[in-house]
Amino acid sequence: MNSLFALAAPFALLLPFAAGPGLSDAPVPSAPQCDAAGQTASPLANPLGALNGQQSARQIRIEQRVVVRISPAVPGVRQNLLADLPQRATSRFEEAGKEKCVPLEGIAGVQTGSGNRLVLFLRDRRMISVNLDKSCRARDFYSGFYVERSKDGRLCVDRDKLQSRTGAKCGVESMRRLVEVRD
Repeated sequence: MNSLFALAAPFALLLPFAAGPGLSDAPVPSAPQCDAAGQTASPLANPLGALNGQQSARQIRIEQRVVVRISPAVPGVRQNLLADLPQRATSRFEEAGKEKCVPLEGIAGVQTGSGNRLVLFLRDRRMISVNLDKSCRARDFYSGFYVERSKDGRLCVDRDKLQSRTGAKCGVESMRRLVEVRD
């Protein structure tokens, strides 16, 4: 008996279409409704009405959003960046010229600094010091950060916000190049 029902169920669903427009246009009994002016029947009254073309098309808006994840620099990357430098016991870096923007695809990794400062390691062997907003702490970004990709594909000062994996959002206040100072 159950197998007969399983075979007949698809045909029962197609019956309103096979009968033509006369049967499917018949009013469907629904719950009592108030006498408000201009009120139409519930869209749930005839669920197959949309297939018969009784409903108007709706507008659909599709948005695309790309978020880039910058992870901490692995120890091998940091060693490779410093491999070409002469091996000395005393080498230090100082901040030099300001940077306005850095290409996102050029960032190889990030490391936390002191206070509200991050160090970006770029693929072209440069290092950039990034100062975050004063209320932000660099240690919130120990596991990297997310940034929404802009149309130009760059990370810029006073425009972009970095989001840590813990949820903190901080703006980029300034960027400076780090250069090696030889003693």
